[in-house]
This record gives sequence, structure tokens and C-alpha cells, in this order.
Amino acid sequence: MYISIENLCFTYQNAKSETLSNFSMTIDKGEVISILGRSGSGKSTILRLLAGLETPSQGVFQIQDRVIFDNKHFLQPEKRGIGMVFQDYALFPHMTVKDNILFGVSHLSKSARFTRLQEVLSLVEMEEFAKRYPHQLSGGQQQRVAIARALAPNPSLLLLDEPFSNLDAELQVKIRKDLREILKRANITSVFVTHDENDAHAIADRIVKLKDGKIDIIGRPCDLLGVPVHSREKAVLTDKEEVILM
Repeated sequence: MYISIENLCFTYQNAKSETLSNFSMTIDKGEVISILGRSGSGKSTILRLLAGLETPSQGVFQIQDRVIFDNKHFLQPEKRGIGMVFQDYALFPHMTVKDNILFGVSHLSKSARFTRLQEVLSLVEMEEFAKRYPHQLSGGQQQRVAIARALAPNPSLLLLDEPFSNLDAELQVKIRKDLREILKRANITSVFVTHDENDAHAIADRIVKLKDGKIDIIGRPCDLLGVPVHSREKAVLTDKEEVILM
């Protein structure tokens, strides 16, 4: 177990009910997790809580043995070592690809910064575009740069918010495969939220389906095909693996 999330709860001000209720799961090192749900299900709230952009009403979040928050601790976002790729990529328009990536590693020495730049450019296959500006790139290329920038500081966890929402349907198919390959080559533990089941099944090692702020089902993509979402029983699989329907 690399990441542990226990009984995570959150309610937005003036909301009539909890936005997120008793969300709990563990994540292995290098695992890619998809949080899947409709608009308003609480999936983006989970990212905001993990990133430190919101404060939970209760819950515990640990990365390895490091407590990120519990009822006594709350680590500020900049101290969590967590990378985030926003829905609109949030690239600096006045900076080149190179400078966008270097922005997050300013604490390193000059030689270390250059080495890390080359590593992440190679990882996302954008070496030839280092001197271009965001407006000179396609949507898929901008996404790669945003991922490279988030990976440059070597985060312990990468969060991605609806990573394909700005791409046309034809491009999504190729980019899904590319994104999974990038994450696996980097061996980066990742959580991404989406409302699209195709995204989740193409990229994730495990899928967490949310409904009304609660976990409805957790399982591997291959195991969730054909499983009724609103069932309330536990299906035991081979090799002692389980699809858990909450």
C-alpha cells in the first residue's frame, strides 16, 4: 500500500447534503486510478481535497508513512509533493514549452534542471517542441506539456482533472493510449477524474464509480464490464481479486 485514504468527507458551504461521504481506498505505487461519475457526483472534489485546495470535514490521507492530513494535521498544497494537470492545462502562454516545464524545478541547480527537462521532454516525446509557445501546439501536444510540467518535480502523486475534455472525439482515442503509456513509463501513481467510461476503461488499472458523493463500485476495468452498477452484493473473482459493490 502506497496511498491510504480513510473516511474522507466534505460539504460545500450552504449545501443541503454532503458532497463527499466516507470515501476510503488504498492505492499501490504506480497504479492508475480513475474516479468515474456524473457531474455533481463529487469526483472533482476528491482531487481538490487531495491537492489541498479544499479542507475536509474529516478523514485521513497518507502517502507512504507521511500524513498529509488528519484531524490534527493539514499539510499545505505546496508542501505535499503532488502534481496536478488541470482541465484547461493552465500553461503559461508567454512561456515556451521549455520554460513552462522548468518553472516547477527552479529549486534545482542549473545542470539538474537541464537534465530533468530533457528527461520529461523525452518521456512525453516533445523534444522537438521545446522552443514553441502553447498557442503553436495542438490540444494533444499542450496536454503532453502540462503532464511534463507536472512530472518535472517528481511528485509522489499525479492528479488529472478530466484530461480529455478539451480534445475532439477523434483525437481522444490516440491520446488515451499515449497517456497510459506515459504514466506507466514514469511509474507515477495517478488519480484522474472523468465522466466518460471509455476514458476510464482505456487508462485505469482500477475504476472507482461515484454516485451522490459515495463509492458505488470499485474494480478493474475488465471486471466491471457487464456488472450492474447499482447492485448491492460482493462478487468474488478468481485469484482472490474482488469487485466491491458498496
